[in-house]
Amino acid sequence: MRKKMLAMGLAILTTLAASANAHDFKTGTIEIKHPWSKAAPPVAPVLGGYVTIVNTGTEPDRLLGGSSAIAERLEIHESKTENGVAKMRPLKDGLIIGPGETVKLEPDGSAHIMFLKPSKRPAAGEKFPGTLVFEKAGVVNVEFAVQAMGEQPQKAEDHQGHKN
Repeated sequence: MRKKMLAMGLAILTTLAASANAHDFKTGTIEIKHPWSKAAPPVAPVLGGYVTIVNTGTEPDRLLGGSSAIAERLEIHESKTENGVAKMRPLKDGLIIGPGETVKLEPDGSAHIMFLKPSKRPAAGEKFPGTLVFEKAGVVNVEFAVQAMGEQPQKAEDHQGHKN
């Protein structure tokens, strides 16, 4: 009996620890999985933000932008290589997430979030607040987990999180 209770207690603690570390958010048909950023040097003029967005609905939605208390502006950017030259530009019309589509904003991908003129550069292990704005789903408050340079991000599909 005692071993059984100990095992149950450990299972509960493991579940609580996993959900405390995971951070997924949801509004309407939009799911936002594991928002994160890389730790940056104190002089970095921008910070990058990354997230996986899932549209479970039957209509497209559009990520228009957002804000964060740690930066002057938040923009959605796209990276492209043209004639062997990498270029980055803001997506002025936002980023479309089609019905049933999963869009990953990644450091190595074509789209990502840019925090411009940061007033703070959180350290690895810290979190900072952000707001993402969607055309249909509206405003979603999220937390970006800061990961050390070189640390592999937790895959969004590998964890369960709380839903807002």
